[in-house]
Amino acid sequence: MTLSMRRLNPVIGTEISGIQVTRDLGDNAFGELYQAWLDSGGLLVLRDQELEPEDQIAFSQRFGELDPLKGQTVEPYLLPGHPEIYRVSNKVKDGEKLGRQRAGTYWHSDNSHKERAAKCSLLYGIEVPEYGGDTQFAAMTKAWDELSPTFQKMIEGLRCVHDFEKAKSGSFKNETVTDSHLRTTPAISHPLVRTHPETGRKCLFLNAGVITHIEGMSVEESQPILDYLYKHCTRPEFVYRHQWRQGDLLVWDNRSTMHYAVADYDGVGDRYMHRTTVFGDRPV
Repeated sequence: MTLSMRRLNPVIGTEISGIQVTRDLGDNAFGELYQAWLDSGGLLVLRDQELEPEDQIAFSQRFGELDPLKGQTVEPYLLPGHPEIYRVSNKVKDGEKLGRQRAGTYWHSDNSHKERAAKCSLLYGIEVPEYGGDTQFAAMTKAWDELSPTFQKMIEGLRCVHDFEKAKSGSFKNETVTDSHLRTTPAISHPLVRTHPETGRKCLFLNAGVITHIEGMSVEESQPILDYLYKHCTRPEFVYRHQWRQGDLLVWDNRSTMHYAVADYDGVGDRYMHRTTVFGDRPV
């Protein structure tokens, strides 16, 4: 079959329409979709999907091994009977939260605090508010390309310390982060500039929620460099802002993108989504 594709943004994002991933994707079609994902800068928007939890899990596994979520900080928000699915939602039923509200409201790459940082994440929009609740994506390959050669030379080879304990007082300050959680994911260093294992292209690798400093530098020495890079990466010309529709399935590459969930929909309506996450390799 021939996929219907449309670029969404000059630097990141391709829309796929006219297919159902549960039935229309043989190996050849999936290979075409996968290549479009890489060529797009690491973001696919698949419209009008109709997915049961089993369907999303099966499709996600075509990208690789799923990250097991039991025992992690987000465990209270896993879908009962389907621990591979993390619910992101502002819905409450009978006093029980049906997902984690206001998740991801900072620029980040998923699970960068792990040795095997996430390869990709898949987020399925089951209920979306009439307006608000957009997700922004930054093209980290383009951000690297647009740095001056002098700055590139200065930062290439540097490593950043990713420490989930920082999230305990930041993005996860309203969640239960135990000593056990911290022991299972101790601080780790990853390259500030990584090479994408499939495209071979260099990209910046950042996460404002867990990076504490540049290895070998103090926090005070590191912060001006990091602040500049966060501002540079999120320049408007490097960012695509996605307005959700019901049935959207987004697949983003955590190796070459950052994303930010805009929490501006309080009182507007229900937002209920299912996320799966695929393991990657250790960044190099």
